[in-house]
Amino acid sequence: MDISRMAAGLQPSAILQLAGEIRQKIEAGTPVYNLTIGDFDPAIFPIPQLLKEEIGRAYQENETNYPVANGMPELRQAIAGFTRRHTGLDYDAEAFLVASGARPLIFSAYMSLLDPDDAVIYPAPSWNNNYYCHIMGARQVVIPTLPEDNFMLPAAQLRPHLAGASLLALCSPLNPTGTVFSEAQLRAICELVLEENARRPVGEKPLYVLYDQIYGNLTHGDTRHVTPVGIFPEMRPYTIFIDGISKAFAATGLRLGWGFGPAPLIGKMKAITSHIGAWSARAEQVATGRFLSRQEEVAQSLRHQREQVYMRLQAFYEGFQRLKQKGFPIDAIAPQAAIYLSVKIDLQHCLLPGGQAVHSPADTQQYLLDAAGLALVPFEAFGTPPMPWFRLSVGTARMDDIPHIFEKLEHALGQ
Repeated sequence: MDISRMAAGLQPSAILQLAGEIRQKIEAGTPVYNLTIGDFDPAIFPIPQLLKEEIGRAYQENETNYPVANGMPELRQAIAGFTRRHTGLDYDAEAFLVASGARPLIFSAYMSLLDPDDAVIYPAPSWNNNYYCHIMGARQVVIPTLPEDNFMLPAAQLRPHLAGASLLALCSPLNPTGTVFSEAQLRAICELVLEENARRPVGEKPLYVLYDQIYGNLTHGDTRHVTPVGIFPEMRPYTIFIDGISKAFAATGLRLGWGFGPAPLIGKMKAITSHIGAWSARAEQVATGRFLSRQEEVAQSLRHQREQVYMRLQAFYEGFQRLKQKGFPIDAIAPQAAIYLSVKIDLQHCLLPGGQAVHSPADTQQYLLDAAGLALVPFEAFGTPPMPWFRLSVGTARMDDIPHIFEKLEHALGQ
């Protein structure tokens, strides 16, 4: 059966392929500490109780028809207030578009902005931009980042690529690294975007910034979330924000995200999400609107989520630092945000128990899975060249398991 060239060339998700292998091991009875998925175990990270109750109430009230195409008005009003309180961004409720999670919003932004062969700039590692570019037939301008920059995109590396580009796709806090832009870093990038748009003649498509801040309410310690518009109000006409409840409230399966930005662009994104039916369920919208309006309960839920996530991230970070001090080829970046830890495990050229040879990060990932029952995602799954860095997600991690994980890891690495 003939299919489109786009479909023929679309690669499956490397993370989902890894998840399939892990599932097979678990089904065969092999113990696995699965720290690969950007999701939560509901037994460890349940959604807020008030949100759960409001969902049940909404269904009892028969809120089961089609929702309003851009999101229920009460929900968009609540989102506008939530955004104002927690990010300092002041947007009217009409500027928001609700959809079934962040993915259709990112996809509709790509579709609204890009023609075939338009250039999209994004850093590596990053999440899913390569797939969206392929679907759109866009030209990918991938800028590799370095651990010494916490894998965040430096403005100096961005500058040579701006001319003629249509979209700059950024994410902070960043999936997969759990690191963030500092104000100085993001300020320098915004200055370049504003300069580029001031240079372009009237009638030429401006350079837009897609700013994914889905983890923005999960910052840790002294880390502060910053935004383009918060730094430069002049960025408002060029910035599309992506956000939602999936990470901050462990509500990934509720499928409720929102985007906001320039009205003409949001209007086109609304048309696209409507045509593909990418609405969030009406009952969940009604419930989330009621929940987000309860400021004290929301603040309490966010505090609890941050505390539980950070406790796990810090425990893993300290464990990796202890192994580093013992001389193992391991390192990690201190937790900054999100549910991820960037971990370096460089087993190439190491003599492993049993004389096993490691030639690549993929070999390391396989060895950790087989010998320690530890499942991590290599950064290659996020578009980087081969490098000994991995994403560790704590959404399924139990505190009691963490000491056992390090016991097994140390044993697997040898004495």
